[in-house]
Amino acid sequence: MKRWMARKILYLAGWTIDPTNPPHERCVLIAAPHTSNWDFPMMILFTNAFRLKIKWMGKDNIFIWPLSYFLRRLGGIPIVRSRSNNVVNQMIELFAKSEQLMLVVPAEGTRGRTENWKSGFYHIAHGADVPVLPTFLDYGNKRGGFGIPIKLTGNITVDMDIIRKFYKPHSGKYPELSGPIQLLEEAN
Repeated sequence: MKRWMARKILYLAGWTIDPTNPPHERCVLIAAPHTSNWDFPMMILFTNAFRLKIKWMGKDNIFIWPLSYFLRRLGGIPIVRSRSNNVVNQMIELFAKSEQLMLVVPAEGTRGRTENWKSGFYHIAHGADVPVLPTFLDYGNKRGGFGIPIKLTGNITVDMDIIRKFYKPHSGKYPELSGPIQLLEEAN
């Protein structure tokens, strides 16, 4: 029922579901471009349309009562960004304990423009030895779907070139808020 409802809502809103690449059971999904508050409900609609059970990382300050109960039921994992909590290692351990895990990580880390993506998604996937699966919500063409799973080599520039190529044709709701697709490690 949830799948039917999600597909119907997307259809009525004029969105196309791109079924080209089926999702992968154990992976880190990149949620990009992330330029709008609408990205979250769209992510929930698309994951329901594909019948996916996901986990996603979000700022701890959105997990307030009574909303926190529902956010956790939707797969939310609160992340305290104001101090170092070794989130990468915690997520690697979560993969080690899970036979199936699709962890959604907003690589930009914010809806506003940034000059670098957060590298957590990369280090989680590399450390857990799972592929990165790029996802997209292309507001310009009203399409959403998945790319091909990317097995990371450990060579950040080579791996990020593949990711950049994938995201080049896709635009967020507010394209002016999308910054360059690069990790800080690349800029240095």
